[in-house]
Amino acid sequence: MAALHEEPAEVAAVQPDPDAGTPPPPPAVPPAAAPAAGPAATAEGEVAGGGGDAAPAKPAAPGPAASPAALDRQTLVAVLQFLRRSNLRESEEILRREARLLGDDLGAVALSPASAGLLGGSGSDADSGEALLGRATSAAAVAIGGNVATVATSSPGVAAVAAVPPGKGAVVVEDQPDVSAVLSAYNQQGDPTLYEEYYSGLKHFIECSLDCHRAELSQLFYPLFVHMYLELVYNQHESEAKSFFERFHGDQECYYQDDLRVLSSLTKKEHMKGNETMLDFRTSKFVLRISRDSYQLLKRHLQEKQNNQIWNIVQEHLYIDIFDGMPRSKQQIDAMVGSLAGEAKREANKAKVFFGLLKEPEFDVPLDDEDEEGENEEGKPKKKKPKKDNVGSKSKKQDPNAPPQNRIPLPELKDSDKLDKVMNMKEAARRVRLGPECLPSICFYTFLNAYQGLTAVDITDDSSMIVGGFADSTVRVWSVTPKKLRSVKTAADLSLIDKESDDVLERIMDEKTASELKILYGHSGPVYGTSFSPDRNYLLSCSEDGTVRLWSLQTFTCLVGYKGHNYPVWDTQFSPYGYYFVSGGHDRVARLWATDHYQPLRIFAGHLADVTCTRFHPNSNYIATGSADRTIRLWDVLNGNCVRIFTGHKGPIHSLAFSPNGRFLATGATDGRVLLWDIGHGLMVGELKGHTDTIYALRFSRDGEILASGSMDNTVRLWDAVKAFEDLETDDFTTATGHINLPENSQDLLLGTYMTKSTPVVHLHFTRRNLLLAAGAYSSQ
Repeated sequence: MAALHEEPAEVAAVQPDPDAGTPPPPPAVPPAAAPAAGPAATAEGEVAGGGGDAAPAKPAAPGPAASPAALDRQTLVAVLQFLRRSNLRESEEILRREARLLGDDLGAVALSPASAGLLGGSGSDADSGEALLGRATSAAAVAIGGNVATVATSSPGVAAVAAVPPGKGAVVVEDQPDVSAVLSAYNQQGDPTLYEEYYSGLKHFIECSLDCHRAELSQLFYPLFVHMYLELVYNQHESEAKSFFERFHGDQECYYQDDLRVLSSLTKKEHMKGNETMLDFRTSKFVLRISRDSYQLLKRHLQEKQNNQIWNIVQEHLYIDIFDGMPRSKQQIDAMVGSLAGEAKREANKAKVFFGLLKEPEFDVPLDDEDEEGENEEGKPKKKKPKKDNVGSKSKKQDPNAPPQNRIPLPELKDSDKLDKVMNMKEAARRVRLGPECLPSICFYTFLNAYQGLTAVDITDDSSMIVGGFADSTVRVWSVTPKKLRSVKTAADLSLIDKESDDVLERIMDEKTASELKILYGHSGPVYGTSFSPDRNYLLSCSEDGTVRLWSLQTFTCLVGYKGHNYPVWDTQFSPYGYYFVSGGHDRVARLWATDHYQPLRIFAGHLADVTCTRFHPNSNYIATGSADRTIRLWDVLNGNCVRIFTGHKGPIHSLAFSPNGRFLATGATDGRVLLWDIGHGLMVGELKGHTDTIYALRFSRDGEILASGSMDNTVRLWDAVKAFEDLETDDFTTATGHINLPENSQDLLLGTYMTKSTPVVHLHFTRRNLLLAAGAYSSQ
């Protein structure tokens, strides 16, 4: 029966905050308790064994009572001797060094009957080496020089022991999965010639089971295939491993083909050391969500067949998330699986998320043009503008799902910000009300002769400037209005300006520098991400050189280079309120920064592959990250915790978009699908099919009624967001089990498809009046 351990939650590392006015550090996180080795309690309250046939530990023979310290010391020596017998020299050395025991001490202490019983008593071979060590290391405390240290083991066969200074309490240390420790889990436990028989026997059983169970149990094929193959390779049964791979790799789901291609290159034990894919698969348990009936059927079969090899892998490497109720259908399972580590655990999506919008300050807006040209629909856009700007009805009444106003420190509004918000409201009053009968006009910006390749695009909120990041390491900013880009005058010229004049901001700009294009030099590699600040005074860019740069749009010079990532940075994004920004890169983590801090404020760690795209929630309290591990995570800015994990995409994620009301998230990936998520319930609520290539751009209209998607297939598609989100099934049962029922045909939601001649779409932007702007580089291929 599978061991259903509760895995410790990821804890984001937090940088100390030297200055006041930045987000406070999160509360100290208590160390995660060590999961008990050996038998573990399952979801249904039973005890997981090793397949039902393990020999019980022999009871200790009666004898003279030993002192607690002596027993503890003997327990330690018993563990050390077992490590030596099992050829786990590195683990033995670590344990002896921490315990301050010399090699000679090992044989000097005779095992007490209690210790002998702990290690299996009669020396029966019925237990595997890992099971024996698991029971040995589950001793609550080991005496080391009179001080107590808790033994915590995160992978079988390796124990990490922390010595505790006198007078201090016990400390729990979770060992880091170094390569030798990770690989030690693949010590031979079965006859290599029988692996194909074991796997084909289980395959035959599942394929002959009832339809209602077959779909759920078929999820076992892929993780069992990978672990059995790695076990054969690690134990140097290369011919058996090759035969096993060739016979069964074609049975796996198509969305695992990229992973299997990497796996096929691991043909020798030496190849496994340092291989990231292998380490990912070994150190993170593959999560399967299975109904109780299907699970009991599997357990009964494996116990009847005494198939210990399969059962050991299920215990060691899989996390089976059991739920009560009807088994899920093949369609429901296919919608949710596909990520590097299986589905998300249900517990991962139960934390409360404040997805509502913050209350905005009220302004007196002189709408002097409101009766102009007798537009009878003008009143309706005014009602819609709160969806973007949170004013009007939202400012009078606090959104019940909104976070507290002071949950995270936000910058105060400057006079220029207030003026910009007033202009925004005026524009919103003239906004076109979009819908199935009123689709937006689309203006496409095509980049010609794109300087070795266009790699990033962004457009300012007021649609006055567009920026491109290029593979030649330059950042180029264009004005898309008649107003040209100008730099501030030199110090000598500034001294001649009358600072009391009304148009001082206009006078400090140097007309001699006016041009439609400004080129920013500083990066030493391709620029993969760009983002304008909300006030249009600053620009962020990130690059393959591992840095994020902040540029001034007053002087068109680099102000700061933020160095924290060790590898290429794939994306960066300003907060909707400015000041904060997020970056994500090849080092698998996202970092939260503030413009006036050169070190990150938060480090969001948990993805198993590159963080490819990032996006702030409209209330700035959360950050969404998409990854090449085929998952989307939602992080809490306040404490760094991961509060949502969404699985379902079959390829790396490349685009994210929050709905204007903050309740929904749209995601796009290399699989050509747009998935829609309910953030509050942590559920997938929609799937939009139509694109035939990677989706690099997603954007909701200002009123949230239209979702636009842009792809490498040279098309822009418009979807009916209102219809997609209506009548959602978000009852308790759906939330608890994941029984989502997606519509069979998403073509009902497709409002229009617009093709370019030969230009992949890499960015989309709705203007304040709901005109859709799109951008991409012309491709002659």
